[in-house]
Order: sequence, then structure tokens, then C-alpha cells
Amino acid sequence: MIRVVPGDPRTPGATRLLQASHALMQSLFPGDSNHYLSIDALCTPQIRFFTAVENEDILGVGALAIKDGYGEVKSMFTDETARGRGVADMILARITQEAKTLGLPLLRLETGHSLHAAHRLYHRHGFESRGPFGDYPDDPNSLFMEKRL
Repeated sequence: MIRVVPGDPRTPGATRLLQASHALMQSLFPGDSNHYLSIDALCTPQIRFFTAVENEDILGVGALAIKDGYGEVKSMFTDETARGRGVADMILARITQEAKTLGLPLLRLETGHSLHAAHRLYHRHGFESRGPFGDYPDDPNSLFMEKRL
């Protein structure tokens, strides 16, 4: 059974997935269009980091960054071998639950414009397109989304 639990980005399984995600983003987008957080940045008090675990294997990761007036979905990534099993749906549901528990009124995110599977995931969970927010530039390689809680 897959369960989503609070995790540590520095554990080997989580680090492996985060590094794979970073490498993929670097291969798809120019450097200034990559907005992922470093492993160290995911270890701050403003971040809630989650792992999807089956037995002892980490199948996916995701994080909630607590911002002023909203939460931001960060570092969503599922291991290639676990895709199609609902891992990303479970992680995003857990992030949403955490944001509601914290009393955040909405979730926002930035994702790559060509990551169509991610777009479908976010739309399934009620996210809608919006313009740039926070410190993000208006970048043609980015898609910005938001969901009211």
C-alpha cells in the first residue's frame, strides 16, 4: 500500500528523485526558466516536504512552501517506475490537506509549459491558469496555476 508521509529531502530515495527532477528540468528548459528549490532550500521551516512510500521505497515527492497569504506547490516528481499508479494524485491531495490545515486560502504553482501530464494532474485537482505571482517573471516557458481552498 502506498502512503504519503512527511519526509526529509536528504534521505537517499528522496534526494535521488529530486536530482532526477532537476536533471529533467535542466534538459527541457533554459537555466533562467528553472525555478526548482535546492535540497537545502526544501529543509527550511517554511517547507512541508512529503514522500509517497511503498514498503521502504520512495515513489514520489512533493512539497508545500508556506508563503504570505498562500501556499505554493513545489518539487512534485514521481519515479518513472511508479507512474500511472496515482502517486502524484496522492501527494497533491496531501499537500492540499496540509494547506487547509494551516488555514491557507489558496494554492499556487509554477510548472513548465510543456509538461502536459502535470497540467492534467493540476486541472484534475481544480487548479486554473493564472498569471505570474511572487517573484516569478512572465516567462513563456512557465505555466502558472491557482486553486482556492
